[in-house]
Amino acid sequence: MTARIGSTLRGFATAAILCFASQCPAQTAAPDQEPLGVGLEGFVYPYPVQYLTLRRDGTDLKMAFMDVEPTAPANGRTVVLMHGRNFFGAYWKDTVHFLSSKGYRLIVPDQIGFGKSTKPDLPHSLHLHAHNTKLLLDYLGIKKTTIVAHSLGGMMAMRFALMYPDALERLVLEDPLGLEDYRLKVPYATPDELLQEARKQGASANEALFKSYFAEWKLEYQIFPDVQTRWMLGPESELIARTSVHTYTMAYEQPVLYELPLIKTPTLLIVGEKDRTALGRARVTPEVRATMGLMPELAKKAAAAMPDCKVVVIPDVGHIPHLEAPQRFYEELVRFVEAKR
Repeated sequence: MTARIGSTLRGFATAAILCFASQCPAQTAAPDQEPLGVGLEGFVYPYPVQYLTLRRDGTDLKMAFMDVEPTAPANGRTVVLMHGRNFFGAYWKDTVHFLSSKGYRLIVPDQIGFGKSTKPDLPHSLHLHAHNTKLLLDYLGIKKTTIVAHSLGGMMAMRFALMYPDALERLVLEDPLGLEDYRLKVPYATPDELLQEARKQGASANEALFKSYFAEWKLEYQIFPDVQTRWMLGPESELIARTSVHTYTMAYEQPVLYELPLIKTPTLLIVGEKDRTALGRARVTPEVRATMGLMPELAKKAAAAMPDCKVVVIPDVGHIPHLEAPQRFYEELVRFVEAKR
């Protein structure tokens, strides 16, 4: 895949940024009133969005990203924030604000197939997502970075660490998927079966899914299931459903678990004590489900397999510590990233 310069969307009004921060009515309206476009048209990101054009199979694809300069004196370091499967770059808003205030430059991509980026109806690959991330860094002239990655983004970041170790200073994995091999417990589902399920994922199912990510649900989190529901009400809902199939299949069929001992980059595994997220949980019996997604145990086993890895378990927190316990998450993140070695 080759890359070239894409267009830039600049000059967001202050009111638009504040709208996202305060979860204004345009983005929390009843799902049946506000369908969203395939590229999240109608949903305002907290910082200006730029696009890098990538070429795949003879087609131009646009990779959306935010590039946020430090608001304090620059420390010369860059952090890349990588989103999870059911999320997109905007949910890093407060993390971006915090790290930029510490002098960091922040790069926040929407991977191809996610958020505001193009959604090709093609199989996904962890290798290709890692490669796209490296193309973005090369385009921006960034030779060394720290990656902070959440959920499915953790699998992409682990693959990046294996492919491009010289480009990585530190690796932070926040409740990553892929610390267990889902194929051993979750029955295989065909693309057609997965597509039928994705088409039926309505508002109540979306809300139940997102509530499972948090130890304590708050009204401010409602924006996330609402976006998923509004997406499926848009004119290209079939493409959104097919993309969901591709991303599920990638996480199911492309484990990184067995290569953890090869990751030499200093790594922090930071997980919520109550996180039980696992791919395919709904496809297994309750007895099997009880054995899956035991994140604190999985994190400790993973760290033992890796040459240089520290584990932090945050009590009374679920799958997304950077939203549910931000101050503790920031504290551990900065301590690790700024530690001398």
